[in-house]
Amino acid sequence: MLAIRLTANPDRLDTLVLPVRTGATTDGGTAPAMLAPTGVALPDEVSAEATTLLPATRLAGRAGETFAHLRPGGTPQRLLLLGVGDGAGRSWRTAGAALARAARDETHITVALPADVDSDAVRALVEGLQLAAYRFRMTDADESPALAGVELLVADPEAQREAVTVAETTARMTRFARDLTNAPSSVKNPQWFAAQVEAAADLPDLHLRVRGPEELAAEGFGGILAVGGGSASGPRLVELDWRPAGARTHVVLVGKGITFDTGGISIKPVPAMKLMRKDMAGAAAVVAATLGAAALRLRVRVTTLAPLAENMVSGSAFRPGDIVRHYGGLTSETTNSDAEGRLVLADAMAYAARDLAPDLLVDLATLTGANAVALGKRHGALYSDNDQLAADLLAAIEDAGEAAWRMPLPADYVEHLSSDLADLHSSPDAGAGSVTAALFLREFTGDLRDRWLHIDMSAPSWSDGDDAELTRGATGWGVRGLLRWLATLR
Repeated sequence: MLAIRLTANPDRLDTLVLPVRTGATTDGGTAPAMLAPTGVALPDEVSAEATTLLPATRLAGRAGETFAHLRPGGTPQRLLLLGVGDGAGRSWRTAGAALARAARDETHITVALPADVDSDAVRALVEGLQLAAYRFRMTDADESPALAGVELLVADPEAQREAVTVAETTARMTRFARDLTNAPSSVKNPQWFAAQVEAAADLPDLHLRVRGPEELAAEGFGGILAVGGGSASGPRLVELDWRPAGARTHVVLVGKGITFDTGGISIKPVPAMKLMRKDMAGAAAVVAATLGAAALRLRVRVTTLAPLAENMVSGSAFRPGDIVRHYGGLTSETTNSDAEGRLVLADAMAYAARDLAPDLLVDLATLTGANAVALGKRHGALYSDNDQLAADLLAAIEDAGEAAWRMPLPADYVEHLSSDLADLHSSPDAGAGSVTAALFLREFTGDLRDRWLHIDMSAPSWSDGDDAELTRGATGWGVRGLLRWLATLR
């Protein structure tokens, strides 16, 4: 990660970044872009030069616009004008991401922040910088960007210290989730995933338990065992518990953790299979959010459950038409082994509802392709019967720069879950695949039905290219939104 330093007196001044805002008139129209007055005085000749230069750049001040100006022999040696839009959080996040790319070949930059900058803007800027600077490559070649240090020039560094700490923790955990999701399945099996969590969980008041195949069988986690039964790499259930003293609210987060999904006997076509290393992005997100809650010492108890399995084809794989007995005793008929994620989630959610008795239950899963059909690549599909819970999480997700849309849980679709052989049909052929999957999961929430929320985040878990703070590959979707939401709970 980039080294971020708050200062009122820069150590060096190689490249100076000056924010440019969109202009506005009193009648709501547009005006020329303008340099934002900085909180720390700049050399007179630099301010004058930047002011003279700005009209010639044709910058509009839109978030993410950049213009570089060389000053041979001068101090600083380079001016970089950076559009920050209207100064809202999302604009600063976009600006930070653009800056990370524009200054990739620099070794050190100094950003002169506006005099009126607030903590939300600083947090967003740092998140954008750190997330856009992320790259995942498995190679011995040194391909890291030259940019290593960023100084944020402010009049009162101490006033922004907490914002930078929160931003860096959030970015670090998002990058951790991206690392887990990007890792190829040649190394990423359930045991490996559990080992990564164990290595990262060395924090006070953080407790970890990992169940292996024998414990899962002894305790009746039939869904996890069924999905993982076809693989030489046995399934796991990671239980990570952040228990701060004095916490009055207990949240359980559940994340789907299929470390590779062939579709099982209902095998996927090759194009649909090639990115199935990302089918554990939900588990990565909830684990990273819990680690972030512990690192930030949030005053809410968080228990994460990550059911991990590899859905493979073999003589021991579960079959279409099998009856699966889940934790707690409910049975489901599955006629499609490629609808496996809901089976492992059902076990974990039933365990949470029956044995952990939390105040709130939230699950994240790369569950269906129907999510992308309905909402495209950037939005998760959010389901809940609890209006307040849905509104609170949607607000946190939006504030974090992620996106989700609330979807319905229609009562007349429940009949599609009926089975002649079992308590439930796990994969009915009724259309509305994301909706029926959510309705199936709701059956395992017990007394938490009115305090449960599900997010189908298959589409936004992956980006096909660089886009603002996203980089090509895993996005770490959900970590930022969950941490924002958890910070509001007590």
